[in-house]
Amino acid sequence: MRVVLFFLVLVILAVVGYFAAQKMGWLPGAGNTSGIDVPTEVQETQDVEPAETGIKPPRFDIVRVDRSGFAVIAGVAAPGATVTLYANGEELATETAGRDGAWAISTETPLKSGTVELTLSMTTIDGLEIGSDETIVVYVPEREGDQPLILRTTPGGASEVLQRPTDRPAGLGPLSLDTIDYDDAGSVIFSGMASPGSTVQVFANRNFIDQAIAADDGSWTMSTSIVPGRYTLQIVQLDEFGNPAYAIEVPFERASFSDVVFRDGNVIVQPGNSLWVISRRAYGEGAQYTIIYEANQAQIRDPDLIYPGQIFDVPGAEEEDTPTTPEPEMVDENEEAEDTADR
Repeated sequence: MRVVLFFLVLVILAVVGYFAAQKMGWLPGAGNTSGIDVPTEVQETQDVEPAETGIKPPRFDIVRVDRSGFAVIAGVAAPGATVTLYANGEELATETAGRDGAWAISTETPLKSGTVELTLSMTTIDGLEIGSDETIVVYVPEREGDQPLILRTTPGGASEVLQRPTDRPAGLGPLSLDTIDYDDAGSVIFSGMASPGSTVQVFANRNFIDQAIAADDGSWTMSTSIVPGRYTLQIVQLDEFGNPAYAIEVPFERASFSDVVFRDGNVIVQPGNSLWVISRRAYGEGAQYTIIYEANQAQIRDPDLIYPGQIFDVPGAEEEDTPTTPEPEMVDENEEAEDTADR
């Protein structure tokens, strides 16, 4: 009996102590939840992804533009949705997605020469309008007969070259550097191809930046931060023993966005001999740069001569009157050693 009475006394003291502490402000009352994270029904719904509703933004799957500027474009949207294709903000064509969400559009007139931005939106059968977060940048050459450049871009992601004017990117064997994306916040994304599962290392002016592992499809990406300036990049693929197997070297100018002037439209495309520079102004995302590298034998390096100290001329980086630095000859170390021995 004494034990029961003692227990009841403890319970009464605990209750009295709780309300006393609450009154003194040591504990929040029922009407005061400041300072506490209380799970509510509203907070739970905020964690639900839009994709869980079954409605995903429309996307591009295939974009082909022939040498005359005619385009064939296909993708996926919500089943039965009306898909609208825009070129530089103006409606170009509409199509209704099938029961499986697939849609395809063939342009009746060729795209105008110059830079064309293709975007998508769809209106679902319930009247909900959803825009795509992808943008397709097409550069149609002035001269008919040259193959257009096609680039898929997404905010904060690596650009994907869907069609290039030349047959292949800058590379040697399985290793290539396809694109470099960077924005006015300083973020830089390298992307390319390599042997699946291999290690790819990136150096800037002989300084190690980072490394990445190539995915099953051979693609690799790497995100970092680089201050504005001119660099010589070395891209190295390692073999299974950690030794260089393939290496390429390319120029890279991380320009300051204060130097970029957008005259007409949102995109500037500058074709070069071995690289393309695309400057674009994305609404709400600030300015972005993409550099697309093309095949160039001068960029291929013997893995044993990864750092030859070669100086490149980046188009537009120097004043017209500034003399360019001649490219030094590549020297085979084995031949040089033999010549020395003969003497």
